[in-house]
Amino acid sequence: MVIGGVIAICILLAVLAFLAPRLSRHPQNAATRTAGLGSRGASKAPGKLGEWLPKPFRTSQKMMNKSAEGGRRGRGKLPL
Repeated sequence: MVIGGVIAICILLAVLAFLAPRLSRHPQNAATRTAGLGSRGASKAPGKLGEWLPKPFRTSQKMMNKSAEGGRRGRGKLPL
């Protein structure tokens, strides 16, 4: 369920970045901040668990940022 949500957010950010590149910065930052909260909370676990638990959140942050940047890059290649 969580993976589907992250994928849906990535698609939404890419489409929004393609249609309105400047307006997509705020939703991108909000999604990144939300994933960052999970990462910070998971990193407080003791020992190796504190290293392993935040990794999915960091990966989802990277995915969200790359999809939004990809949408903006695609929009920049248009001959308009």
